[in-house]
Amino acid sequence: MNTRTVSLHILVLFLLLHSTDSSDTLAPNDTLKDGDVLISQGRKFALGFFSPGKSTSHYLGIWYYGQPEQTVVWVANREHPLNDTSGVLALDRYGNLAINANNGSFLIWSTNVSSLNLDNSTTAQLLDSGNLVLKHDLSKVVVWQSFDYPTDTYLPSMKLGLDRRAGLDRFVTSWKSEDDPAPGSCSYRFEPTGYPQLFLYKGRAPYWRGGAIIEKKQGAVPEMANDLVYNITITINAMEVSLMYGIANASVVPRYVAYESGLLKHFIWHDEEQRWTEFSSHPKEQCDYYGKCGPNGNCGANYADQFDCTCLPGFEPKSPGDWYLRDGSGGCKRRQNTSLCRSGEGFVKVERVKLPDTSTAHVDMNLSLNKCEQECLSDCNCTAYSSANETMGEFGCLKWYGDLMDTREYSDLGQDLYVQVDAIDLARYRKKSTFVKKAMVALSVSALLLLLLGSLMYCRMLKRKRADRRGRNPLASGTTSSAYFNDLPGLKDLNSEEHLPLFDFETVAAATNNFSSVNELGQGGFGSVYKGVMNHGTEIAVKRLSKYSGQGNEEFKNEVGLIAKLQHRNLVKIIGCCIQEDEKLLIYEYLPNNSLDSFLFDDTRRSLLDWEKRFEIAYGVARGLMYLHQDSSLRIIHRDLKASNVLLDVALNPKISDFGMARICGGDQIEGKTKRVVGTYGYMAPEYALQGRFSIKSDVYSYGVLLLEIITGQRNNGCYHMGPFCNLIGHVWELWKEGKCTDIVDRSMDNTYSEEMVLRCIQIGLLCVQRYASDRPTMSTVVFMLGNADVLLPSPKQPAFIDESARNNNIQLTCNRTCSVNGVTISVVEAR
Repeated sequence: MNTRTVSLHILVLFLLLHSTDSSDTLAPNDTLKDGDVLISQGRKFALGFFSPGKSTSHYLGIWYYGQPEQTVVWVANREHPLNDTSGVLALDRYGNLAINANNGSFLIWSTNVSSLNLDNSTTAQLLDSGNLVLKHDLSKVVVWQSFDYPTDTYLPSMKLGLDRRAGLDRFVTSWKSEDDPAPGSCSYRFEPTGYPQLFLYKGRAPYWRGGAIIEKKQGAVPEMANDLVYNITITINAMEVSLMYGIANASVVPRYVAYESGLLKHFIWHDEEQRWTEFSSHPKEQCDYYGKCGPNGNCGANYADQFDCTCLPGFEPKSPGDWYLRDGSGGCKRRQNTSLCRSGEGFVKVERVKLPDTSTAHVDMNLSLNKCEQECLSDCNCTAYSSANETMGEFGCLKWYGDLMDTREYSDLGQDLYVQVDAIDLARYRKKSTFVKKAMVALSVSALLLLLLGSLMYCRMLKRKRADRRGRNPLASGTTSSAYFNDLPGLKDLNSEEHLPLFDFETVAAATNNFSSVNELGQGGFGSVYKGVMNHGTEIAVKRLSKYSGQGNEEFKNEVGLIAKLQHRNLVKIIGCCIQEDEKLLIYEYLPNNSLDSFLFDDTRRSLLDWEKRFEIAYGVARGLMYLHQDSSLRIIHRDLKASNVLLDVALNPKISDFGMARICGGDQIEGKTKRVVGTYGYMAPEYALQGRFSIKSDVYSYGVLLLEIITGQRNNGCYHMGPFCNLIGHVWELWKEGKCTDIVDRSMDNTYSEEMVLRCIQIGLLCVQRYASDRPTMSTVVFMLGNADVLLPSPKQPAFIDESARNNNIQLTCNRTCSVNGVTISVVEAR
C-alpha cells in the first residue's frame, strides 16, 4: 500500500476541516494556508499542505479525500520543502499559482507560466479527476495543469508521453522514500521512438518493459488490456505522442505507483473494506527484468527451472562458460559461418512471446503479414518480423534490425515472432518440425491401438467381476473414474480420456500387508497413510480415509480430481484410487523421507537439514504454490498447507500433498467464501478462520507460517513464555521489532547459514503473515524475493492473531472441536 500518513494532530485537524463545506476553486485574492484544504466538487480529492511519514517538512499536495489514511497522488514543491507552517498558496500578480513562506518574503514554488500578464485574471480549480488546473477566468482556457507534471502516481485521464507543442515530457517518478517526496531514481515513461512502449527505469537503465502498447494482452501493463475496466487512448502525431487510460466502470478507483525499490504497483480501492488492494506488481518474475537473457536471448516460461535462458533460433551463447554457470545476461550471437543474404534463408516461428524491444523497430501499419515477410526476407539486414497489432489480424508489420532485446516466452499470452535463420538452420528446424509431426501421428496411432486393446481386456475383466462386485463398488457398473469425477466444478471440462487408474481393494490391501500397523507411515485428520509394495515391486503410499474422518465423497473426489490434473516437480504425484463400499483409498508415489514435520520438529533428525537444504525446501514449496495459483490449467487454492503436508523424496526435495480441502477458482477469480472452514490451528489466515473467506492470500499466510517454522525448527502453536504472545509468529514479531531475530534461528544448523539470508527469509515470512490479505505478497512475488537477494524488501506490518483486541475478545481456535464465529462453522484439524 502506498500511503503517506500524517501525524495524529494534523489528521484530526484534517478531518475537522473536511466536515464543513469547502470550495474547489482558488480565486484572485484567495489564500490557502497550512491547515486549509481545497476539496473537489464531487469530494473525491483534496489539496492542502501535509507532512509525509515521519518527516516534519511541509509540502503542498493532492490526496484522496475522506479515506482513513492519507494517500498522496501529487506534490508541488517536492524538491523544495517548507521547514515550518508559514507556507501560503495564492495567485500572484501575474496569475500564476505560487507558494510563498515567511509572510510572502520567500518564493518556494510557482507554476511559472510565462504567457500570463496583468490583464489575464486566472483561477485555480481542483477537479474530481485529481487534476489541479489553472485557467483564464473569462475564456476558461487551461494554461497549466498538475497532470502535466506527475510525481509518483499515474491516474486515469493523466497522459504520459511527449507534448512537443508545449515542450513537455510527462512521466512518473518515484519518491526517494516514504518520508521524502523528492524525485527518486525510478521512473515510468512512455517512449515514443520506434514503436511506442512503456518502460520502467532505474536511473537511466531500463528495468522493466511493458511491451508495445497496442499488443493484445500485453500492453502498457497486462491488465489494461481488459476493456471491461479500462479504455486506452493513444495519440501519435507530429505534435504529440502520448498514452492515457480511462475508466469504463465508474465504481473502479485505480492508481499506478512507481516505487524507489524498482516496482510499479497497481492498486484498486475497495469501498467495503475502506482500503487499497494491490492488484498487480511489475516486475514480478525473473523474466520480467529487462534484458534478463541479453541480446538475442529468450527467457522461458518454465518456472520450475531456475535458469530460463535460451537463444533464439539461429543464435548461440556469446559466452558458453557463463551460460553453464547459469548467467545468461551476456546474450547470444549469430552462429558462425551464417549467411543471411539471398542464400536460401528463411524464418522460424517463435510462439507466444513478448515481442523484442521495439525502440528501433520499423513499423508499417498498412502492410499485411505476408508482405511483411517478403520485405524482411529481401532485406539482408532484417533480423525478424511480426504483426504490429494481432487484434488487426494479418495487418500491421514490425521489422527488427540488429540485436533482438528483451524477448520472453509466455505460457498462454504473447504473439508470434518470426526470426530469420540461414539455410542450414532452416532445414534443421523444418526437419525437427516434420519429425515431431510424424512422431505425434505415430504416438496417436499407437495410443489408439493400445486403447482398443485395453478396452477389450477391460470389458472381459468387467464381465468376469460384475456378478460378485455389483452393488459394492459404485464404479462396478461400468462407471470410469472420469465419469465419477466429472461433476466436480472446474474438472468436468478437462480431457475426459485422462482417467485415473482404479485399483481393487484386495490388491491394495495385499500390497500394504492388510494395512498392517508395521506399514503405517503416519496419521492425519482424515485417516492413516501406509507403505505398500505392488506385485511388480513398485513402492506406493496409500492414504486410507477413515469412515469417521469428515472427508466425504466431495472432498475425496476433489483431491483425486485435482492431483490427477496437476503436474509439477514440487507436487506429489497420484497413481490411482480405490472406491469400494465405505472404503476410499488414494494411491500416491512413495516418498521415503515421509513429511517435513518428521524432520523439522524431531530433536535428532532436524540436524540433517542444514540451511542450504531448508532454503531449497522453502523455495520448492513456494514454486509449487505459485504453480497452483497461476501457472496450472486450474487456479487452485490449497487451504491446508503445513509441514505435515509437505513430503520429502529421497533427495529431500519437497512435494506438496493432501488436496482434500483444495478449491478451484475459475478464470480471474482469486477468492471464495465458505460456511464450513476446515483447516489446521496455527496455519489458517484470519479472514479464513473468522469469516470463511479463502483466497490465494490465505495460502500465502500458511506459507509464511511454514517458512518461519523451517527457519526456527519450532511449531507455530508452541508456547513462548518469554514473549507476550503465545505463538511463534508473535515471538518472531517481537524479536524483529527489537532487532534480535537471530535468537530464534534453529541452533541445530550451527553456523552453516548466512545471517543476512536468514534475516531476509524471516522478513519474507513476516510479510506473508500480515493481518490483512491485501498487504501480503503473491506467491510469484515470494518466489521472486527468495530468488533475488539484491532486491529491497518492504517492511512488514503487524501479523495476524497477536493484537490485543483479538486476545481481549478471547477469539481462539481449540483443537478437536467445532465452533462458530460470525455464522461460520470452523472444524479444526490437528496436524499429525
